[in-house]
This record gives sequence, structure tokens and C-alpha cells, in this order.
Amino acid sequence: MDPTPLSRNRDFRLLWAGGLLASLGSQLASIALPLLVLRETGSAARAGAIGTVSVGALLITTLPGGVLADRIERRRLMRICDVLGLLAVAALVVAVLRGHTPLPLVLLVAAAGALISSVYGPAAGALLRAVVPTGQAREASSRMQARGAAARLAGPLGGGALFAWHPVLPFLAEGVGLLLSTVCVALIRTRAKPATTGGPAFSRAELTAGLAFVWHRPYLRTLLLVFGLGMNFAFSALMFTTLAVASDGGRSGLGGGTVVSCTAAGALAGALLAPRLAARARDGSLVALACWACALTAGVLVLTRAPLVIGLLCAVCMCLSTVASIGFVSGMLTAAPPDRIGRVQSAAGFLSTLVQPFGPLVGGVLLGSLGGTRTFALLALAIALCAAVVTWAPPVRRGPVLSPAV
Repeated sequence: MDPTPLSRNRDFRLLWAGGLLASLGSQLASIALPLLVLRETGSAARAGAIGTVSVGALLITTLPGGVLADRIERRRLMRICDVLGLLAVAALVVAVLRGHTPLPLVLLVAAAGALISSVYGPAAGALLRAVVPTGQAREASSRMQARGAAARLAGPLGGGALFAWHPVLPFLAEGVGLLLSTVCVALIRTRAKPATTGGPAFSRAELTAGLAFVWHRPYLRTLLLVFGLGMNFAFSALMFTTLAVASDGGRSGLGGGTVVSCTAAGALAGALLAPRLAARARDGSLVALACWACALTAGVLVLTRAPLVIGLLCAVCMCLSTVASIGFVSGMLTAAPPDRIGRVQSAAGFLSTLVQPFGPLVGGVLLGSLGGTRTFALLALAIALCAAVVTWAPPVRRGPVLSPAV
């Protein structure tokens, strides 16, 4: 008997809609928070501190967030996250309406958002596995990725427009989104209760269980270290350098906007194409293809500075990278034991995010000292090295191999 199509799976629709509302609200506020600090203080450095605090809080709480997702019933945990997020946003709304928003409050809200995200994400991934049959996991993951890409595409634009109308509106919209998300999650009938686990929740063994699962599987370990760690770092450096060059050092908003819009569109296209492309190729082959495409793009950028050409190349790279990422992550979560899904997802997120924030810094340093041509050439070589490892590494060529549980 064929499983119920996702379009008629009530719980999946509620999970998808709830996540869309919460994600869209978060994207609306993501552009509004630094704008609010700039408006209050006039300091770009203080506005930039928001991103630093968010990334730092995310790295610190990612592994503990996976532990919580494997200890508490996932639907209940997601509702708690939505309510806590709503309280944080409410405090910010009150401060904005009073006409003075202290920087410590803004930083606290940014840190709280990162903390909540580090718990909500693994819980949602574990609940998705309970809601959707294994055979539909890849299609469901691609729809979730498409949802996130759409929110990233529309959210900053909408948040900027609402902020221009009145500074409180993006945060009010985020609060409404969180409230509706809570309702959607509450209506889900499926329960994803983790297996009962004894011992301290945040022991070293519990915190590293997801990392241990990945490390003892050579296929997952190789792809995650090369694609998740190495490529994320190199790609973030490439994107920053590309944006700087396309915008003529910040003097052309049109050039930079073209690259950003094309990249977001590529991510959305990749999420929509993932189920079809993944059915015709192995995950390792898709990862290798994405890496080689990025290396080729960096090589072409040595020769051209046309914003539209740069944008289209970045769109292709992001499209293929999204397809590869969806295939890899859905396969990894399908292979993970039910009582360890949250920690495996957190481990993958932790490794992928660990060095990514340093990419723009390295790209900026290289661009300032070597110039655009040499920087793109160097990045092309670095990405080609990652592509070569993924293409010819024995664990990737053999494909996933069932290994003993740890």
C-alpha cells in the first residue's frame, strides 16, 4: 500500500506551515535587529555585534540542544521554544514602543533566538521522521529546505519594508508568526517521544553521542568533514569575496543585490529539484558535483566581474549545494537511531557552522592583500582540493556502509 502523499499528510502540513511562520518571522527580524541598533546608537560596530553574539550562542548551545531534543517529547519541546521566543520578542516590542531599546536587551534577544533555534531545529527534525515514512524522507526534507529558502528570500525584504514604515512592525510580525506556529504544532497529532535514558543529561557521553555516531561511519565522517566543514568555510569566503567584488567595494548596491537575490533563488531552486535529482545519483556524487561546480565558478570569476554573470554562477552553485545537502542530511538522519536523531542533527550542524563565520574574514583579508584575481584563484584551488577528496576518497566511492552502533 502506497503511503499517504505529503500533500494529504495532515501532520506534515501543520509541521511545514508552523515552521514557515516561525522562519519567516525570524527572517523579518534578522534585518530589523541591526537596523534598530543603528537607529538607536549610530554605531555599525554595535550593530555588527548582533551577528557575533548570535553565532557564538549557536555554537555553544548546538550540542546541548540536540541532547534536549533526545530527552523531551519533540512536539512539546517545539511548543516551549515558540513560547519562549514569543516572550523575548514581546519584551523587545515593549522597549521599541517606549522609544528606547537598550543594546543589552537586543543582544539578549539575539542570543535567545540562537539558543531557541539550536533546540527547535533538532526537535523538528526528529518529529519530521515520526510524521513522514522513511520512503518520503528526502521529499519531505526538500520541502522543508524550500520553505526555509523562501523565507530567506522574502523575509529580509519584508523586514526592511516594515521597519521603514515603523520600527516595531517587524517584531510584531515575528510575534504573530510565533503565535501561529505554536497553534500549528499544538494541532499535530503525532508524538515523537524519545526512549527513556538514564544518567545526567549533559554528560560528556551524551553531548558527544551525535559526533561519535558520525565519526564511526567513514562515509558520513568524510563527507561531513570535507563538505560540511571545509566547503562551508571556503564557500562562505567565496560568497563574501564575490559580494564585495560585485558591489564594487560597497559602492554598487545593485551589483551586490543581484548576487544576493540570485543566490537565494538558487537555494530555492535546489530545494525544489532535490527529490528528482537525488533519485538519479548517489549522495556522494551530488556532493562532488557541487564542489566541482563551486571550484569552476571561482575559476571563472578570475576572468569576469559582471554582476549578472557572477549572480548566475552563484545561483548554480547554491542550487547544486542545496541538492547535495538535502540528500546527505536526509540520508544521515534516516540512518540515525531514533533515540539519537537530535544529537546527530546537532553534531552535523555544529561541525558545519564551526568555521563558517571565519570564511568572510579570511575572504576579506585575502581580497585586501592579494586583490580579486588572486583571491578567486586561491579559493578555486582550495575548493578543487575539497572536490578531489570527495571524488576519490575510498569511503565516499564505496558509499554508505552499515557499521556497528556506538
